Amino acid sequence: MGWVLIVGSLVVLWVASLCKILRGSSSPSRSLFLNTGGALPKRNVLLVVAHPDDESMFFSPTISYLTSRGHNLHVLCLSIGDADGKGDIRKEELHRACAILKVPLQQVKILDHPDLQDGFGRVWNHTLLAKIIEGEIINYGIDSIITFDNYGVSGHCNHRDVHYGVCSKFLHDTSQGTIEAWELVSTNILRKYTGPLDIWLSILHAMQHSGEVMHCLLNEHPQKSFLAMAQHSSQWVWFRKLFVAFSSYTYVNTLRKIRRM
Repeated sequence: MGWVLIVGSLVVLWVASLCKILRGSSSPSRSLFLNTGGALPKRNVLLVVAHPDDESMFFSPTISYLTSRGHNLHVLCLSIGDADGKGDIRKEELHRACAILKVPLQQVKILDHPDLQDGFGRVWNHTLLAKIIEGEIINYGIDSIITFDNYGVSGHCNHRDVHYGVCSKFLHDTSQGTIEAWELVSTNILRKYTGPLDIWLSILHAMQHSGEVMHCLLNEHPQKSFLAMAQHSSQWVWFRKLFVAFSSYTYVNTLRKIRRM
């Protein structure tokens, strides 16, 4: 009887959490993210990821927030995800996913650099990453960067290299002091697979920090995350379907401002 009560309570909380998301409720800091408060509220934002499907699996709440508020979002994917020889297919899948997520095709760039190939154990040069990112910032007048934190959600070495390319090299070496950089906060494995339940902890965590350094973004359209990830048909196997359904990253992103070194 006790287990029935526990399971029932979790189901009720799950449904309540999902309803909060779908109704567009948010934390107090949410509406302030990238809000300059001036006459030109739109920002030129660069989302830097490692592989096709990173954007849908991990960053869809952030993408939804940015596109729905008119910010000018560019996506830079640093590899074609060719570890299994499906790189050309995965490029097209990324384009289809970004169309679902309302990112213009001309603002999606996918690299196939010989020194930035997908795979565990493949080390990406941080100086090279910083140079590529700097080029994108100059070309498109970028004023904000969003990427992985130093764990990279899953601990994948390519995710972590992207973080260090942004932090240890670009932000450290650049003279462009007006660039803001934000990282997606990695959660522990228990929180990672609690689905929409994690929104409560994420909101509480963000509220404990100044809105200038941390923001909690709820996904107002989680169904788009499923549809976008489904465009990655070469990756849309059963365990990734479960991941998208139960991952907290489908429902909420916590972004933390990266301090310059």
